[in-house]
Amino acid sequence: MNNQHFRNVLELTLATVLISSAAVLGKYIAMPTAVIIWWRSALALIFLFAFCKLQKVNLKFRSKKDARTVLISALFLGAHWITYFHSVKVSNVSIGMLSLYTYPAITAILEPILTKTKFNKVHLLLAILVLIGVYILAPEFNTENSHFKGVIWGVISAILFTLRNIMLKRSSKSHNGTMIMMHQLLVVTIVLVPVLFIFGTSEISTQYPYVIILALLATAVGHSLLIKSLKYFSVSTASIILSTQPFFGILLAYFFLNEIPTSNTFIGGTLIISTVIIESIRSRK
Repeated sequence: MNNQHFRNVLELTLATVLISSAAVLGKYIAMPTAVIIWWRSALALIFLFAFCKLQKVNLKFRSKKDARTVLISALFLGAHWITYFHSVKVSNVSIGMLSLYTYPAITAILEPILTKTKFNKVHLLLAILVLIGVYILAPEFNTENSHFKGVIWGVISAILFTLRNIMLKRSSKSHNGTMIMMHQLLVVTIVLVPVLFIFGTSEISTQYPYVIILALLATAVGHSLLIKSLKYFSVSTASIILSTQPFFGILLAYFFLNEIPTSNTFIGGTLIISTVIIESIRSRK
């Protein structure tokens, strides 16, 4: 492993740690989900704009096609954040994060279809294992059951996240990752302005320290590093490295929210994360 590759892996690992804190903060912050996402986007946008100006980052797209791709994929990012935080709020951090982590398997299925690359049959087996893991997470198919609702919203969030990452794959190679993230935050911030009038935002006076941490570390820094990593890794490989997120997230939830995972969460989560580890070893070979 050369120094540059080690640095790339280290940056993606740091992105993983930072992004994993978002679920805990989303659960902890006492505001409506859509309002949290607006503040997260708006504050992170300010941070990244200031950073781009200081670093003299070029904020222009190289083509209208790239601009269109980045801006449309931002809608998937915003929807992903809302559904993910909603999953965590209606269930718990463990359920929300593990459900989201069906996205490496979803990526392995959708990436070949959408990018017209070769499909690997092993991914079908891994997808089946993920489905079994999801079933164990929420064995009761009851729309009133909080765990079931958390799993459904988490899987929807995983699909949206996968689509966003696949769309950004080409643009990330020719544009600065921070610049891409800044434009995506701009779109999310503008689109979600109506939620401020619908739900109000007076709670921010007591929640702003946690919202700032969410915006700066989990969003501005974490996601910029993630997008940057797509220059050096495939979407599937990046998803695999990011698979340690649930470990960090569940650990943080235990210490800060006193959430203790159930046995079903451990078993189902182990199956889901195992598929990511298997794919990591297989793809490395």
